[in-house]
Amino acid sequence: MSEDERSGLLVVRCQLGERKAFGELVRLWHAPLWRYVRGMVGSPHVADDLTQDAWVAVVRGLPRLREPDRFAPWLFTIARRAIADHLRQAYKAPETSVEEAEVVDDDALSSVLTTMEIEGGLGELPPLEREVMILFHLQDLPLAACAEVLGVPPGTVKSRLHRARRTLRKILTERGYET
Repeated sequence: MSEDERSGLLVVRCQLGERKAFGELVRLWHAPLWRYVRGMVGSPHVADDLTQDAWVAVVRGLPRLREPDRFAPWLFTIARRAIADHLRQAYKAPETSVEEAEVVDDDALSSVLTTMEIEGGLGELPPLEREVMILFHLQDLPLAACAEVLGVPPGTVKSRLHRARRTLRKILTERGYET
């Protein structure tokens, strides 16, 4: 059974009032959702809050979800809206201190990029390119699902992926990592 089919079955069980099914749905999707949100906002604390907000929206909207097999794009779309709302508020608010952790590279292996190095490079990508990289490569969403989440045609997703890969390669090369 594919992940989409499993999620769809869990959604139907939730819609029928089975509380245990929602717990299973959360166990299946919480970590990927949190990683997506964390990749977009940078802070694990903010990611915790926004992920929680997304799950609250899921609880409210789940009874109205008409296509249970499309749960993943629907979930990431909800998270994307929560992220957009947060960023909108952050831009309106006066400048506050943001936690930034700088990775010290004392003993890097030559030509091997760690997850932290790649995530650091992702953090420097423009938001649209960073988002498509996270959805496609880190969350393993298919191209069509990425397009649905982002609300753009698949061709736009392809061009953003191309631009993001090229930019990420440039960022990592400038830092001295061979890609």
